[in-house]
Amino acid sequence: MNQVVEVTINNYKNHVNSGMSRLFKFLGLDTLEWKAEGTRVKDINAKEYIDCLGGYGTFALGHRPQEVIEAVKEQLDLMPLSSKILLNQPLGQLSKKLAEITPGRLQYSFICNSGTEAVEGALKLARMSTSKTKIISAVNSFHGKSLGSLSVTGRDVFRKPFKPLLPDVKHVIFGDLSDLANNIDHDTAAVILEPIQGEGGIIVPPEDYLAGVREICNNYGALLILDEIQTGLGRTGKMFACEHYNVTPDILTTAKALGGGVMPVGAFVATPEVWEVFNEDPFIHTSTFGGNQLACRAAIATLNTIQEKKLVERSASLGKYVLDRLTQISKKYSQIISQVRGKGLMIGIQFQHESYGGMLISELADAGILAAYTLNQQKVIRLEPPLIITKEELDEVIDILERSLEKIVELAS
Repeated sequence: MNQVVEVTINNYKNHVNSGMSRLFKFLGLDTLEWKAEGTRVKDINAKEYIDCLGGYGTFALGHRPQEVIEAVKEQLDLMPLSSKILLNQPLGQLSKKLAEITPGRLQYSFICNSGTEAVEGALKLARMSTSKTKIISAVNSFHGKSLGSLSVTGRDVFRKPFKPLLPDVKHVIFGDLSDLANNIDHDTAAVILEPIQGEGGIIVPPEDYLAGVREICNNYGALLILDEIQTGLGRTGKMFACEHYNVTPDILTTAKALGGGVMPVGAFVATPEVWEVFNEDPFIHTSTFGGNQLACRAAIATLNTIQEKKLVERSASLGKYVLDRLTQISKKYSQIISQVRGKGLMIGIQFQHESYGGMLISELADAGILAAYTLNQQKVIRLEPPLIITKEELDEVIDILERSLEKIVELAS
C-alpha cells in the first residue's frame, strides 16, 4: 500500500476515529482523495472517480468552480475575515441576494458557517418571535447534530446518547397531516420540516402535504420552518424545493451548496415580522466567523453562477432523464431494488436489504463512481451529482451502475 495512504489510515485509527478507519477499509474506500475538478475526483494514485455523492449536495457547481475561486482569491487580498466592528459589504450583498432568490416575503438573513448552525438560529428565532417553546419535527428527519438541531432530528440512534435534549419537542409522521393536526396546539412555536427528507432516504411527500402543513400552522399561529439545507439551490429542479408545492415558510434554512464547494457557509432567512425581535436586539444572536467576507463572496458567486448557467432548469431536465432510466432498471432488478424516487438531481435507490447497498457502494467505487447511503436509511443509496454534470457522464454512471447491479445479483444468488 502507498506509504502516504498507510500513514493516513494510521492517523485516522489513532487520532481521528478508529471505527471510521475500519469502515473505510471494509468498503474498499481506503485511498486518499487528492485532487478534484468539475465532476471528477482523483485519488493519490491518479484513479479518477465521477462524484455522484457531491458532498451530500455541497458540490452543486462541481469541484473548484473557477467563478467562486476567483471571487475568494480577490477577497483574500482585501480582507478574509471581518473585524466585526465596521460594516461588511459582502454580508449586505449576500443578504440582499438571498432575499431576491428565496420565495415569498423572506427578507432578512443571518449568515453562519454550517447547516446545523442555521437550524439552531432558526429555532431560537422561532421561539423568541412567538414567545412559545414547543417545536414539532418529523420522524426520520435530519437537521444536524448540535444540541438544538439534534433535538429536532428524528432518529433516536443519534438522539438517545445525548438525552435530555431540548424539552417540548414532538416528532410526527412525515407526510401525514392528521398526525400533525393531532399534535399541534396554540403553544407550538414552530413546525420544522425538510420539503423532501434527505438523510431519511430521499422521501418525497404527498403533493398536498406542505400546503396542508402551511394551513395548519396558520390556524394555530405556529411558524413554518423549512430546512432546505440539502434540497435548496437547484438540487431538486427548483431553486428551493418548497417551490414545487407553492409553499412559503416563515423561516428558511440553507447551507451545503451555498459556499460553492469552496467555503463553508449557511444561512437562515425570515420574514420581516418574524425578524423584528432580532431587529430590536441585534446582538441576541451572533457568530464570530459567521458572515465573514470570504464565505459571503463565495456564496454570492455561487448564486450568480447557478442563475447564469441555468442550473436549476438543468437539474430538472437531467433529473427526469435519470429517474426515468433508473426506474426502468429497477424493474429489471426488482429482486433487489424496491423503489427509485426523487426530484431533480436528488435521487434515491432503495434496496430490499441494506447489504445490497453496501455491495453497490463498493462496486461503484471500484468502477470509478462515488456514491453513499442516506444517513438515516442504509437501504437507500443516494445520487446527488454536481448540477453541471453532462448527460454523457450520467449515461456513463447509469451504465456502470447497471453492470454493478448485475454483479450483485450474481453474488446474491
